[in-house]
Amino acid sequence: MTPSTTVHSPLRLYGRSGELAILETLLGKLRTGDGGALVLTAPPGLGRTALLRQAAAHYLRGHGGPVLYASAAPTEQRLPYSGLHALLCSAPGPLPLAPDTVLSSGITPGALLGLLRALGAEQPLLVCVDDAHLWDPDSRAALGFAARRLGAGSRVAVVIGAADETAFAGLPALRLGPLDDDAATALLDRLTDGAADVDPVVRSELLREAAGNPRLLAGLAGRLTPGQLAGRTALPYPLPGGESVLDAHAAHLDGLSCDTHTLLLLAAAAEEHEPDGAGSDAALLLRAGARAGLSASHLDRVLFAPAGSAGALQRAGSRVHFSHPLLRRAVLHRAPPGRRRAVHELLAGLLGGGEPDRARLPALVQKACASTGPDAGLAEQLERAATAPRPHGERSAALARAAALSTDDALRAARFTAAAEQARLAGDTGRARAMLARVGPHLAEGAAPYVRGMLALRDGPVADAREALLAAAELLAPHDPRRTLDALFGAAEAAWAMGDAIAYLDAMNRVPVAAADRPTAQYRAGMCAVLAGHPDRGHALLRCCLDSAARAEDAGELLRAGACALVLGEVDAACRAGARALAVVRTRGPEALLPHALEQLAYAELRSGQHARARAHALEGLHAARRTGQRNSAAHLHAVLALAASVEGPAEACAAHADAALTGAGPHGLAQAATLATWAVARADLAAGRPGEAAARLGPLVRPGPGTGHFATRMLAVPCYVEAVVLSGRAHEAGNELAVAVQEFTLWTTRTTDPQVPAQLARCRALLAPAEEAAARYEEALAHHDRAGGDFERARTRLLQGQLLRRLRRTREARGPLRDALVAFERCSARAWAGRAAGELRAAGEAVDARDRSGPGPLAALTPQQQRIARCVAEGATNREVAVRLSVSPRTVDHHLRNVFAALGVRSRTELARLLDRGGGARLQDRDEKKRADL
Repeated sequence: MTPSTTVHSPLRLYGRSGELAILETLLGKLRTGDGGALVLTAPPGLGRTALLRQAAAHYLRGHGGPVLYASAAPTEQRLPYSGLHALLCSAPGPLPLAPDTVLSSGITPGALLGLLRALGAEQPLLVCVDDAHLWDPDSRAALGFAARRLGAGSRVAVVIGAADETAFAGLPALRLGPLDDDAATALLDRLTDGAADVDPVVRSELLREAAGNPRLLAGLAGRLTPGQLAGRTALPYPLPGGESVLDAHAAHLDGLSCDTHTLLLLAAAAEEHEPDGAGSDAALLLRAGARAGLSASHLDRVLFAPAGSAGALQRAGSRVHFSHPLLRRAVLHRAPPGRRRAVHELLAGLLGGGEPDRARLPALVQKACASTGPDAGLAEQLERAATAPRPHGERSAALARAAALSTDDALRAARFTAAAEQARLAGDTGRARAMLARVGPHLAEGAAPYVRGMLALRDGPVADAREALLAAAELLAPHDPRRTLDALFGAAEAAWAMGDAIAYLDAMNRVPVAAADRPTAQYRAGMCAVLAGHPDRGHALLRCCLDSAARAEDAGELLRAGACALVLGEVDAACRAGARALAVVRTRGPEALLPHALEQLAYAELRSGQHARARAHALEGLHAARRTGQRNSAAHLHAVLALAASVEGPAEACAAHADAALTGAGPHGLAQAATLATWAVARADLAAGRPGEAAARLGPLVRPGPGTGHFATRMLAVPCYVEAVVLSGRAHEAGNELAVAVQEFTLWTTRTTDPQVPAQLARCRALLAPAEEAAARYEEALAHHDRAGGDFERARTRLLQGQLLRRLRRTREARGPLRDALVAFERCSARAWAGRAAGELRAAGEAVDARDRSGPGPLAALTPQQQRIARCVAEGATNREVAVRLSVSPRTVDHHLRNVFAALGVRSRTELARLLDRGGGARLQDRDEKKRADL
């Protein structure tokens, strides 16, 4: 049998690198003479066929071996052995057994196994079967029997594509999931030829509607005109182009009875008034099924036994869900319009007869689904019912239906805008933008710019958000004082994120005092006074605002109170206010505030030295930000996580989070996130013994003038900057900049009540003081630490104190501070800092237990001081730079380095760097292999 040439190389696949790697492993084994089997399972449209074609083409291209490839023909499902007949007919040459013989006389599973082994004996054979679940039962059984027995040495690999693995139980199965956002976006770019003019809202709506299904995405994008893609023409609703995928899902249900189809339609219709993913109420379905004339036994069998609906329905407690969201849409798509309307009317009648307040909105939604055209009266009823305490998501859906039923253009625009606002509050930014896109030329008296601005505040350029919100405030001021306040505070928040103090003051000064309650007015006046250079007056007002929050139950007021506490430097009060705000958001919503509440709490916990708790809250906030589509919040949370990792480690985590923060901060103008991320990386450099790099990063942040760091956070980095400059031996070179930074930090110390700041100032003065004065300065710093508490900052001071004593050759005295620093760093899980303290302690002549289980690798034969010098030199440091880092003379470095070269058998710094890189790489590889094994 000669190789087949009928399988052509497919187009590029997106988001399937993991699946392709698994297939390549199977094909690699086949090339070496081993066999195996793999079942690819997925609902229609996720790429089973594309992966099978890719595997076949790759095998032909790389090996040139024979391939048997067949796709199922649903019309032949009742014809015995038709599937195997099609498979054998794909052979490129004559077979020992004629395909027509199989079709007429059949073939036993054992005979098929023997045939495949015989073909593999000639040349390794790949067998690919697509849509095998649609094969006739005899072919499926025979193929499954043979595939289970093709292992090592068989020279035959079988790859099967099926809707599920039921018919091929016992075989390795790989279930395909939806494409992730990045892969779906890349696919959409290819489908639209990378057109730069695809409107972001249209892009978001296509990705949302496709839900990671590549075939559906291709169908939807292919049906839109260039004007619709560019956003110049309104999108059709619902989006066309998904019919083939929905038909493929519905085909799975073709063999079910008429009564079962009725119940599936009831279940699909009953989800229309429920939040996305909530399923339907089993009790409602039982009542609706009985009203539709279905027997109780049939209802029990279908609703409570998965086999009764061919796996289409799944029950979880009192809720009933479809096994796949597209399956529900397929059921509604397949039903005739008249029957669908009848089902909605039946459900509306059942819901309307319940508790009036609770069932009114669901009943109205069902009536809207049954409507045949615009209905102004029903639209008005839906709008009146879409109020609290209904969840924001339900209100958004009801308002969107009210807008679709509206006959007046202005009312339609206002209702779509209201739907967008409720979707935003529910944390569904994609739906909010889609609703805004349907507003049209009517701007709903400022409401639409307001929603656009609030969306951009969390997920867009903050400069754009500020301008949109200022414009919205002007439009809203005559008739909507509450939203006017929210718009102006949002504009101020955008200016704060930008790092523009003047723009912040401009927005806050526009807040109408008459429209604000007392705490809000105090907050506005206090923040303006602080930024205008009147800290005493500002702090008094902010403290009044903070005191008022003791009785607050509004999330916004509590978040403002937390901001007051942070500006005042009362970090414990900030933590309390943040925790209360988070509790309110969790219990009362809105969901859109959850990432911001977690971000503010995590930042307050960082400031108070609770790094582990800050990391936990920031991670939760990051997940919430991703879930709700808030990239700006995600950037800020990455910065918080980078700061936590600069204390706890590892350095790789700090770098990764900082990179993510800076990647998001740049395009959207997030100066605060950028400042915090840069500070985090510099602090990690300090922990790793790289003060020169830390000083280079921090210099632009702390020095005044253009390009400086964020006005509210750059002072926090000054202690690290002073330490980095001094330890890198550049204090004389940077004398003027250093003096200005310390002078500004000294002034800031008088304007904050942060308990750590006086200790940090004393530590800065100790670093800059002559040796005979430094000891007293360190004792002063430690006295402040004793009053303020906090292990990490105190340990940093003890570490620097010990380094000074060791530099003065008072080695025995240095051991006490260094030992205290090591213990404190370990107590607060500051691993990298503990490593630095341990190195200093070893250099002071005290043995330290090795905590790194990976061992010192190629440096095992060296003394602790030689190890430290070797690592510094391998990083590229000169002898003088190493001497400054380790508080020794260059001559000492030179002496130890000659001994290092002799002990390790290397002749140059380059060889030393390569040796350490190999040792470190091996340990990293071992660690990665262990992680994979654990997973």
